[in-house]
Amino acid sequence: MERHILLEIILLGIGLSADAFSVALTDGLTYIDINKKKSLFIALTFGVLQALMPLAGFWLVEIVEIIFGEVIGAKAGEIVSQVVVWLAFALLLFIGFKMLIESIIEMRKKVEEKQQRHFSVKEVIIYGFATAIDALAAGVACHAGLSSTITIWLHVSIILVLTFSISLVGLFLGKQIMRLLKGKYEISGIIGGIILILLAIWVVVSHYIGL
Repeated sequence: MERHILLEIILLGIGLSADAFSVALTDGLTYIDINKKKSLFIALTFGVLQALMPLAGFWLVEIVEIIFGEVIGAKAGEIVSQVVVWLAFALLLFIGFKMLIESIIEMRKKVEEKQQRHFSVKEVIIYGFATAIDALAAGVACHAGLSSTITIWLHVSIILVLTFSISLVGLFLGKQIMRLLKGKYEISGIIGGIILILLAIWVVVSHYIGL
């Protein structure tokens, strides 16, 4: 494989893992009971989902092309790209606003009534899916560009490793920021909600300007 192809794959992996980094940062900010085991679970979940989505997008177009031909496959790829981008936008926007509103409500409660945010496996998987779904469009693009049926596995491996590593960095930074806030988890929730809302907007903007 030529070096520039490998470099493009690495850059794609970094770009895709940026979403996971943002959400990992939010988790580090808002979960009060994060430890090493939970951090590894979050990072691995984000990494696996972020890696599987491009694979799913690639093989979806591949199967459509085999059954219906290249022209139909290309059109199906375009439709999938549009749908998944707006679906990712909707999910991230919903989660972001939900976190933001809940944190504002918590700020208005009396101290004894406040509820802290705890680690949730279900929530982590939902977050992982929300950040990874736009990578389905990347898999469609890979089918038309960088990848073959052989190199797509290199894509998957690199994306998994990069997302896992960058998510751990995000979790660590989130925890450090939380310490600076001295346990004011309502403020961290507001920051996390804003991050997710901005991420939702960025998913759409980056898609249409070709980033």
